[in-house]
Amino acid sequence: MPKIEVNEELFYTLAGRRWKAREEFESALTCAKAELDEDSDKTLAEIERILKIELNDTNRPDLWSTAGCARQLRVYHTGKKPFYPFFSAPGAMKDAKKHIIVEETVKGVRPYIAGFIAKGKTITDASLRDVIQTQEKIAWNYGRKRRTVSMGLYRAAAIKWPVRYKGVDPDSVSFVPLQWDSPLTLREILKQHPKGKEYAFIQENEPLHPLLLDSGGGILSYPPIINSADLGAVQVGDSELFIEITGTGLHAVTLSASIVACDFADQGYEIEPVDVRSAFDTAFGKLYTTPFYFQEPVFCSLERIEKYLGEKLDGKECAAALERMGCDAERITALERGVPEGTGVPGILCRLPPYRNDYLHAADVMEDVMIGRGLSSFTPQKPAEFTMGRLSPITILSRKVKAALVGMGYQEMIYNYLGSREELVDMMSGNAAGIVRIANPMSEKFEYVRDSILPNLMKSEQVSANAAYPHRIFETGKVAFKDAKRNYGTATRQYAAFLYAAQDANFNTLSAQIQTLFYYLNREFEVAALDGDDARFIRGRAAQILYKGGRVGEFGEVHPAVLEAFNVEMPCAACEIDLDYLLR
Repeated sequence: MPKIEVNEELFYTLAGRRWKAREEFESALTCAKAELDEDSDKTLAEIERILKIELNDTNRPDLWSTAGCARQLRVYHTGKKPFYPFFSAPGAMKDAKKHIIVEETVKGVRPYIAGFIAKGKTITDASLRDVIQTQEKIAWNYGRKRRTVSMGLYRAAAIKWPVRYKGVDPDSVSFVPLQWDSPLTLREILKQHPKGKEYAFIQENEPLHPLLLDSGGGILSYPPIINSADLGAVQVGDSELFIEITGTGLHAVTLSASIVACDFADQGYEIEPVDVRSAFDTAFGKLYTTPFYFQEPVFCSLERIEKYLGEKLDGKECAAALERMGCDAERITALERGVPEGTGVPGILCRLPPYRNDYLHAADVMEDVMIGRGLSSFTPQKPAEFTMGRLSPITILSRKVKAALVGMGYQEMIYNYLGSREELVDMMSGNAAGIVRIANPMSEKFEYVRDSILPNLMKSEQVSANAAYPHRIFETGKVAFKDAKRNYGTATRQYAAFLYAAQDANFNTLSAQIQTLFYYLNREFEVAALDGDDARFIRGRAAQILYKGGRVGEFGEVHPAVLEAFNVEMPCAACEIDLDYLLR
């Protein structure tokens, strides 16, 4: 979970009050889903006291700063919400004197940017350290180590507007980066500069790299790697800063800019919006002004709130609780909102503040109602039913299978349920028609849900050639496959699979081991010829296992084509059994 270190004096000033007792302060932090990690007695330069706060909600990046956490406590305990007049919204853009021009070349690299000017107040050492901490927390946690979101600070007075954001050849541009004393090309930065080495994985394989520069050719930064040592070297005493956020998702970039803008505004800075003029279309159009309010309101019926929280609350109570969480709440009916909750159903329409975008469902509204009303305000209730936990039948059966196979000399393996098409289908000479594919995979190595355990066992055998034979390995675990009869079109089953690799690994040897396994499971079974070819096994050297007249599994000698695909030179015999079917 994110942890922040805050200047005690600055935090109490922004929160609008001071907590003397540790217990009182920890209780106050509950509304921000936070706790005091450590109240250090050490001092920084013997001047200021540092508080360490741990945040327990990764969906609220607005709380990962001194100003953001203090804002939540201030609003909760005073009921006064801050007003930020500098936000634009769809159809209501603010006038902006400064512009960022986004060129077409950056579209396929890191396409989105947002920015603003913070001015009118001199930045202190404490506030500079705090904004740098915010920069790192947002980029590291919310921005996935700068991959999707990163932030830059610059000396606005020295910038020649408009600023240009474009993609360039990494060998064609050089500048002096922060904490360096000589020019480096972008590619050299990735190989020589400490920050370049740390974040090289983001850009090193791209043909074009993002670059931010002003109209005079002065380079601001090489996002998301490093600022320049000139315009990007913010110092204590600067009174006009340009803050930009770049990334791969427009909503994440815009929200991050909104959070930082509100933090600066809470500290007394004047926020000046900046236009973004994009050469390509975005979800906000080709021209939009940031900070930008884009969040959609969320409706939650009072009936659902009562169901979730166990107490009947009226619209006034719910609205007051949401207001304490910084939201704008309005009592309304589903008919007025036009949502499928039923005609005239009363509820709450909640609009998030501009620094939040964590509502995905009506349940999130309910959660804020609960926190805003106060957990201690709910009457404790004893459980209405007494239940006793126990192992499920499939777990008991799986444990029996494990015990039997271990007793037969097999070693248990544990695998991921996700894999690549190459390993799960192609190398097994299988058919991809029934396998479940992930809609938004993080990597092609984890693109499909396995429909068999045998590919995993073969993968283990592939890297075990140096181990003494025979090899006996097994796993019990879940598999999934398409099933049109199910509600979601897929079925999940508990399987057991085992593989025997040795010179005598053949149909007869494995058949004897299957008889032993079913003997210990106290199950009667039959063996029959396969009703069709199974490309995983040698034709005529494989069979299906029948239990109570139904097919419960199959076994046989692994086909040479499969052995060759996995680069396995030793004969293998394998079996796979549907344990859920055995419970019938």
